[in-house]
Amino acid sequence: MAKKQKVSEQVVTEALQVAKATQRPGQTKEQTKLIAQGIQKGIEEYKKRHKERARELDKQKRKLQQAQQPNNQQSGIAAETEIVYQQSKLSWGLLILSWIGFAAYIVFANS
Repeated sequence: MAKKQKVSEQVVTEALQVAKATQRPGQTKEQTKLIAQGIQKGIEEYKKRHKERARELDKQKRKLQQAQQPNNQQSGIAAETEIVYQQSKLSWGLLILSWIGFAAYIVFANS
């Protein structure tokens, strides 16, 4: 049976802050709580995926080091492997797009 991990207080407060920041007029507290829970799940999912990627990169790094270790012992030359962590361009694109949408909403809402 899989154990349900406890959610950190930091994630809960962060999700609640984001939900309150995007709260619409006339929105009930229950709706805000539901939005905060959705944001919280998104944060948890992001962290889980990030940990999985880091684990996979770690495994690849270890495999490369183990594969090169016998070669280094035979030739006597030490080779270093470099793993580069790249950020997703999609996340930056979505952030920019959301800010553009927010600015357009403000401009058209005030006119």
